[in-house]
Amino acid sequence: MNKPFHVHIVDAERANRDALCAYFEAHGLTVTPMESAAELLRRIHRYRPDLVIMDAALPGLSGVQACQRLRAEGDRVPVILLSARNEEIDRVLGLEMGADDLLGKPCSPRELLARVHAVLRRSIVPPGLPMLAMAPVPIGTLQFDIASRCLVQGGQLHVLSTVEYAVLAELVANPGVAVSRERLLSASHSRAEGLLLRAVDVAVMRLRKRVEPDPAQPRYLQTIRGHGYMFVPAAPIDGAALPLQRSRRSTPTGAAASPSMNSV
Repeated sequence: MNKPFHVHIVDAERANRDALCAYFEAHGLTVTPMESAAELLRRIHRYRPDLVIMDAALPGLSGVQACQRLRAEGDRVPVILLSARNEEIDRVLGLEMGADDLLGKPCSPRELLARVHAVLRRSIVPPGLPMLAMAPVPIGTLQFDIASRCLVQGGQLHVLSTVEYAVLAELVANPGVAVSRERLLSASHSRAEGLLLRAVDVAVMRLRKRVEPDPAQPRYLQTIRGHGYMFVPAAPIDGAALPLQRSRRSTPTGAAASPSMNSV
């Protein structure tokens, strides 16, 4: 019999913790309740979870700050943040700090459970790929190691969050192809109303800071204006050069307009 998934629930309100613990345990999960982000950071390596659900606005060290600290330490444990402030800027901030998903409070335990299962599926199974058998993909001076879900440079590993990995894997699996933001959102986040396409832009901006020599002038992860993004490898595919960013002056008069590629 498979071992049940282990979830840490971090919420300062005991009633909230107890209600979620009871619901999740009734649906076959193992749950460890915690009342603060400091407790989570102190215990996470001794009692390793498969996923963390955390209030974004915990007293003291907030859930957003704790998520940022985990990512800075290279910890890629999946994190779902719960936020009573359901404005766009708060959702974007949580995703920028490395959260895998964000849900407004109060929320339905049933929807939260569905989000948990969606994030766990993405963290275990790469999005839409038999990519684990692929050799590392060169991106400038780095190598994208699909199997370890890391960027490698000079022997150093740079761990990607679940969202960053899902977006980059989807782009790398389709070199030279414009991938829509909707498709990238579907690959990297659970389906949910209110989750903005801006979440994809945030993930791409984070990836550009990691892989681009000049994130303001992206070479490898290019924007297809009004559509999405494209991975443009340095080496040609099947002997044919892939399109790079072109100035408007290079488009012949009367030629059919192609999607323009610019930075976010």
